[in-house]
Amino acid sequence: MTESVYHIPVMLSQCTEGLAIDPNGIYVDVTFGGGGHSKEILKHLDKGHLYGFDQDSDALANAPEDPRFTFVQANFRDIKRYLRLYGVKQVDGILADLGISSHQIDEPSRGFSTRFSGNLDMRMNQSAEISAKDVLNTYEEGKLHKILGIYGEVKNAKTLAQAIVAERAAKPFETTEGFTAFLKKFAPRGKEYKYFAQVFQALRIEVNDEMGALEEMLLSAVELLKPEGRLVVMSYHSLEDRLVKNLMAKGKFQGEVEKDFYGNLIRPLEPVTRGAVVADEQELVTNPRSRSAKLRVAKKVGK
Repeated sequence: MTESVYHIPVMLSQCTEGLAIDPNGIYVDVTFGGGGHSKEILKHLDKGHLYGFDQDSDALANAPEDPRFTFVQANFRDIKRYLRLYGVKQVDGILADLGISSHQIDEPSRGFSTRFSGNLDMRMNQSAEISAKDVLNTYEEGKLHKILGIYGEVKNAKTLAQAIVAERAAKPFETTEGFTAFLKKFAPRGKEYKYFAQVFQALRIEVNDEMGALEEMLLSAVELLKPEGRLVVMSYHSLEDRLVKNLMAKGKFQGEVEKDFYGNLIRPLEPVTRGAVVADEQELVTNPRSRSAKLRVAKKVGK
């Protein structure tokens, strides 16, 4: 399976530049996927080393045979624990390209896409216990309402949650095709596909505990980075971006900022870029996935 088929990396040069790579440094790509970003990082390494994390076993096929590279099949929330197994306590840079890979979307059996008929799965780690089918068929109405409203920003989340519970009592949800046919009754006219995408996003985030995993990974990244080390994160929806932005700018995911006696912000990271970096016009044409991407770069405070 070629990398170009598996996943086209977004903002490749901007990500690499953001890492400010030391040829002899230690780097981590916590979302290895098709390996596009990792292979670019390796071009800039001499005696350095790169660790690539991915919980999806399909990604292993893309791992380069390079003594400077180690593939770790694990959720990025466990980055600190796994790096310690390799004797790594500090790193020079961490890259995270969040969200879902093109391969996962384009593989019907994975159940991520509204374009195909497949099982309602959506597990990034295929050995995980809970699938989208389990969420739809077993979660209580209140929990479904919350997931759809917060993770999918679905406007009629309460009505949809009620309808899901009523529908499954007669016939459990099994396939993506069957579920999207059910969703048509609740989607705004002319905006059906956007609505489907919002609902599928909500389910995917819940199934993979994406927000919880992201918080854990970001906090671990702060601990792992050497002083002046770089954190480069690319997100694709506002929930993710808000967490990243707040941690980089304020040192917290939410709430009041902390200041020292002199009124200076107390934060472990300092933003390198002003605001979010977005893809240029040429990339928007060649890689539509880049349209919603926001790239943020920060460095560890200290010397």
